[in-house]
Amino acid sequence: MIYNTIQVEIDSNIGIITLNRPERKNIITSELRNELLDVLEAFEANSDVCGIILTGGPDVFAAGSDIKEMAEASPMEMYLRKRTPVVCAKIESMPKPVIAAIGGYCIGGGLEIAMSCDLRIAASNARLGQPEIKIGIIPGAGGNLRLVRLVGRAKAKEIIFTGDPIDPQEAHRIGLVNAVVSPEALMDEARKLAERCVRHSPCALAMAKVAIDVCSEVDINSAQAFEKVAFCFGFSTDDQKEGMRAFLEKRKPDYKGR
Repeated sequence: MIYNTIQVEIDSNIGIITLNRPERKNIITSELRNELLDVLEAFEANSDVCGIILTGGPDVFAAGSDIKEMAEASPMEMYLRKRTPVVCAKIESMPKPVIAAIGGYCIGGGLEIAMSCDLRIAASNARLGQPEIKIGIIPGAGGNLRLVRLVGRAKAKEIIFTGDPIDPQEAHRIGLVNAVVSPEALMDEARKLAERCVRHSPCALAMAKVAIDVCSEVDINSAQAFEKVAFCFGFSTDDQKEGMRAFLEKRKPDYKGR
């Protein structure tokens, strides 16, 4: 399918989604949200895609939502068309690892989408923030809740209350991104990280993702119970049998994702 706001490719077993409106700083429009949802659903259904990289290229990830679409909207209009939370939820529920490769500005809705990814690599020219306070609103696509969970309450309040962006070194220090690299190395490093993940069993990756996400949101007893079930469920897969046989036979496993 041909898209207007994104580019899509599959490199080996890695799906790559590139936000592709650099002349508009990849602002998040209704069209872009719908196209993102479409390709995410396609990648989820494609067994040849084991991991996903989401990027805007080395110069800009996404400079927030389209203010022109929102400026005169009523509360009900915003409620009915608020689709960025749907995109974020789709990324979080994907049974495959999703890596955000962040270059340049990643602010507002752009950061909210990046925070819904499993891992984040930032280029040294990146600037990350939630500037909504500067136009009289607050983050509305998960920025408040995801930022708190990633960096803690006090730091999240500082970022949201001031609206000021932070540099990638600070983002790495507080745990918002996993690594900082040069803009030239951004995609290479994202691919290397993706490859380190997808060499493993797709079944185990899916269960690890859901176990981490669920267990981080519930009490310790519920978390331990869920982890136990998820762990034992893994023994129903062919990948578990193959992985353990390969270990005992001192060879590389050949996972099939079933």
